[in-house]
Amino acid sequence: MTEQQTIFLAKSEIKANDLEHKRKVAFNINKYNDSVVKGKKQFSDLDRARQKAKNIKWKTIENLDKYLEQFEKNFTAQGGKLIWAETAEDALQEILAICREKNTKQVVKAKSMVTEELHLNEFLKEHGIDSVETDLGEYIQQLDGEPPYHIVTPAMHKSKEDVARVFHDKLGTEPNLTPPEITKIARKNLREKYITAEVGITGGNFLLADIGGVCVTENEGNGRLSTTFPKTQISIVGIEKLLPSINDLQLFWPLLATYGTGQQLTVYNTIFTGPRKADENDGPEEMYVILLDNGRTNLLRKEVRESMYCIRCGSCLNACPVYKNIGGHAYGATYSGPIGSVITPHLNGMAEYKHLSYASSLCGNCTEVCPVKINIHEMLLENRAIATEEQLNGTVENITWRLWRDAMMSRRIMNLAGPGIKNKVINKLFAASWVKHRGELQFAERSFNKMWKERQKK
Repeated sequence: MTEQQTIFLAKSEIKANDLEHKRKVAFNINKYNDSVVKGKKQFSDLDRARQKAKNIKWKTIENLDKYLEQFEKNFTAQGGKLIWAETAEDALQEILAICREKNTKQVVKAKSMVTEELHLNEFLKEHGIDSVETDLGEYIQQLDGEPPYHIVTPAMHKSKEDVARVFHDKLGTEPNLTPPEITKIARKNLREKYITAEVGITGGNFLLADIGGVCVTENEGNGRLSTTFPKTQISIVGIEKLLPSINDLQLFWPLLATYGTGQQLTVYNTIFTGPRKADENDGPEEMYVILLDNGRTNLLRKEVRESMYCIRCGSCLNACPVYKNIGGHAYGATYSGPIGSVITPHLNGMAEYKHLSYASSLCGNCTEVCPVKINIHEMLLENRAIATEEQLNGTVENITWRLWRDAMMSRRIMNLAGPGIKNKVINKLFAASWVKHRGELQFAERSFNKMWKERQKK
């Protein structure tokens, strides 16, 4: 058993038995589900819209090299500076070089899962640069010293009382503040940062190849403030976020809003095509886009290629019974839930993270709710097959499953032992994984096979 698997099982056991944690998550997911039902009403033919979106992403990924080069050409033609980063370390060093060139000690950062993937805040802190999250959920998590819990709603696992406690402990505010009071304090603190920061950092929801644009979608205005006041903007985006044309946004923006938060459209939708032009009143003087690979080309293998279609809406997390029980932090990775279980082993190493692909009931609900129809549950099975083919499961595990398979497929072997022996063997083998939380299994005195034979004789 790997270190990551040991940690995963330990965290999962704690969270699965934490009723208060499950109550908070269920409350927030139920609110999300109610909103999504309303958001879907804007589509006259939702299934056709989802299929069209999948086709566009298929076309993009099949021609990824062409669209990446087209994006670079159009973005740099408008004064933007593009950097290719093969690894996380490449990206971090490029960001550090820009910050040092600008002689900045303060960075404001809009919500970005890619920067979480890079552990950017910790890296900049090590080099004497203060990086502040400006999304309220991310800001709460940063104050509490925790990574995001969810792709879209970083503090989903916290109640309003939990947030008030964090502000009281970290900022010395009055205890038991109301949500409006908490928001006002966050707004006051963050606006001072916008004014003093020399560099603003964002992610990107989509990249538009035909105009060289970076799309940032958000609900709080913090993304725009992070790119308006600082003189330098850095957008760090995974290479899979490409769309061929700006015209594709009329489909993808509503889909992302509906499946991400249940809205018809998010409040702020911005396209950045480079630094401020001569006839523009605001915006950065310099704009960099860092195109990040960091293992993404590993996802181009045919078994999991569809995972690159993901638009990071988080709907599969909200639908997954495993995620609802163990929460986002148990996964031990930037991307949690079903889609995270597909991509993390290929981004971070199959040997260490193959266990995530087994953290699924294979109910298929993740595939059912995906706005771009990714076959997520099938790719979880593919990951399991890859781990087996690459002999990553260990000799003992392989022998155990082979014996189990042979026994389950042979009626003769199953009939050799009576119910008493079966009870002892099975309850001992699965004492930790089943009996501990559910009670002992009890085999019937007469099996169906035996009863059928008796019926045939009569």
